[in-house]
Amino acid sequence: MAIDRLRAALLTSGLNGGAAGFRGDWDVTADPGFDRPPRLTPAAVLIAVTNEADPQLLLTKRNANMSKHPGQIAFPGGRVDPEDASEIVAALREAEEEVALGRHQVEVLGTLDRYETGTGFSILPVVGVVAPGLVFAAHEREVAEVFHVPFAHVMDPANHEMRTGEWQGRQRNFFVIRHGTREIWGATAGMIVNLSKRLHGPGR
Repeated sequence: MAIDRLRAALLTSGLNGGAAGFRGDWDVTADPGFDRPPRLTPAAVLIAVTNEADPQLLLTKRNANMSKHPGQIAFPGGRVDPEDASEIVAALREAEEEVALGRHQVEVLGTLDRYETGTGFSILPVVGVVAPGLVFAAHEREVAEVFHVPFAHVMDPANHEMRTGEWQGRQRNFFVIRHGTREIWGATAGMIVNLSKRLHGPGR
């Protein structure tokens, strides 16, 4: 039932980008002077949900030695390479490289609105369904851990916490979603909130 709802909610966005335009860190920041990078690098991530009675969301924890976002929880994904035929192809390629999820194992349902980050990326979230019980292999250099969290938990607006912190000398707001001892925050949490709004409606 949850996957059917997800499939129906994404029909409005199709496969070529979200229907409602751009969203990003500037939508939630507390400081109107928060600097927006003059040029954004195209990127894509895969939001992979397992097709089962209690769907699970696939996430990774980045290695602590990564130059960007070390130790953070993230979706499989990265920048779009020149040889990628599309951003969807880029998301599937990155998932294959980072967690050994084969492209043929993903049913792409659609995309969300692009998410612009304060670190200079314009990210297209690609939503797909995968079979439960798949075995993943973390990229040795980039990924410290591959894990799942309950899809229902992260989709529940009651679990979307707004916090305020200082970044680049300015106050900014950001979403945090907690599950057990883990904290999903920043752009990853923001994209989860956008997906939740797609499922439940913008008023939730």
